[in-house]
Amino acid sequence: QVRLVQSGGGLVQAGDSLRLSCAAFGSTFSNYAMGWFRQAPGKEREFVAAINRRGDVTSYADSVKGRFTISRDNAKNMVHLQMDSLKPEDTDAYYCAAGTTSQGLAPRSTSLYPYWGQGTQVTVSS
Repeated sequence: QVRLVQSGGGLVQAGDSLRLSCAAFGSTFSNYAMGWFRQAPGKEREFVAAINRRGDVTSYADSVKGRFTISRDNAKNMVHLQMDSLKPEDTDAYYCAAGTTSQGLAPRSTSLYPYWGQGTQVTVSS
């Protein structure tokens, strides 16, 4: 099992940048693909970005492509989500997630991620 602890988030203005981080504890980090998801109250959790175990394959939701960047540091057991050019519609609770997958996969489905961070709020004002 792996435990995920998130940091970052907060209140920013439209056009600003923010970086979310997620630290993994308790298991071999490079065994897991990592994902970021977001969820608004009363809505389903939606995919934002994912990265494979080695860090050489990434996947993004169309809504964030070109603005958000996912990265990982396997030596430090960390995954990051750099969010640039933030928009009010990016306001949500953000969650990191870990899933054991084949080496080359960066999954987009919540069902493939059994381990989740505690969530962190991102609020973008217009």
